[in-house]
Amino acid sequence: MSKKETKNTFEHSLNRLEKIVTSLEEGEVSLEESLKMYEEGIQLSKECIETLNKAELKIKQLTKDLNGKLQLTDFEE
Repeated sequence: MSKKETKNTFEHSLNRLEKIVTSLEEGEVSLEESLKMYEEGIQLSKECIETLNKAELKIKQLTKDLNGKLQLTDFEE
C-alpha cells in the first residue's frame, strides 16, 4: 500500500468514525442501526489505532542520532 493510499484510508476511516459518533450522539437512528454503527465504529477505531501505531514505530526507527546513524528512539509529541 502506498503512502497516499494509507493516508486516504486513514483519513477516510477517521472521517467515517466522526460521522458515526455524530449520528450516535444525535440519537436519531434506530437501536438496530445504532448497534451496527457502533460495531463499525469499533472496527474503524481499531484500524486507525493500528495505523497510528505503525506510524509511531516508523518514526522511532527513522530517528537519527548525532552521528547520522539510525537508532530506535521514542517519539516525542
